[in-house]
Amino acid sequence: MSVPAHSAERPPAPAAVVARLRAAGCVFAEEEADLLMAAAATPEELDAMVARRASGLPLEHVVGWAEFAGLRIAVDPGVFVPRRRTEALVREAAALSVPGAVVVDLCCGSGALGAAVAVALGRAELHAADIDPAAVACARRNVGDAGGHVYEGDLYAALPASLRGRVDLLLANVPYVPSEEVALLPVEAREHEARVALDGGADGLEVLRRVTADATRWLAPGGCLLFETGERQVASAVAAVTDAGLVPRVVTDEELYATVVTGRRPER
Repeated sequence: MSVPAHSAERPPAPAAVVARLRAAGCVFAEEEADLLMAAAATPEELDAMVARRASGLPLEHVVGWAEFAGLRIAVDPGVFVPRRRTEALVREAAALSVPGAVVVDLCCGSGALGAAVAVALGRAELHAADIDPAAVACARRNVGDAGGHVYEGDLYAALPASLRGRVDLLLANVPYVPSEEVALLPVEAREHEARVALDGGADGLEVLRRVTADATRWLAPGGCLLFETGERQVASAVAAVTDAGLVPRVVTDEELYATVVTGRRPER
């Protein structure tokens, strides 16, 4: 049997990798080829990684990490991949607090949001929680690097009671896609990320309402809840924040196509 030119003797030419990715529909084939070639230790590993990516697996799941807010975040198979638009939430959170803040990241997924905010603040008491065991295992690697703690469970039920009334920043990147629209998401998301990280219920705000309903019990006076939502959901999201006794504010980042809603607990 003849030996292909891209065997173990030398890695395949970048053009060949780019061509395979482009044929699979990868829009940023050149950039992805560079990342895959840098991640692979051998030509055989590269070939396997390109095949996995070409089959539809998210690039971040193939290489095992995602770049987020200047950090390299570990992302395991099945775990929600942090989106670049969520960097707007990181910037807003950092602007609202100070070093040493108590930060809680609910629905933490990989823990990217909490880890990035802790780094942005320079110093923080960081806690994170998720209901998905795979996400918790992944988050423990990322949040642990930031000196934080990760808990498994359903929203506030996962957190230690000692945090009640002490939280300065309550980050809640809750799922907000309406159930009937999950099937319309890109295949990378709907087939390779946990549905619990995507599905926000009938109108996309069911999980958010649960978070806002109990937020004042956990926030310190003057503390802030921050979450991302869709443009169509802003009015309903603000109503949920107001109904919970928090003072709402909406921040839009047109460059990142992101809408961040904050809810501040009054000082008194």
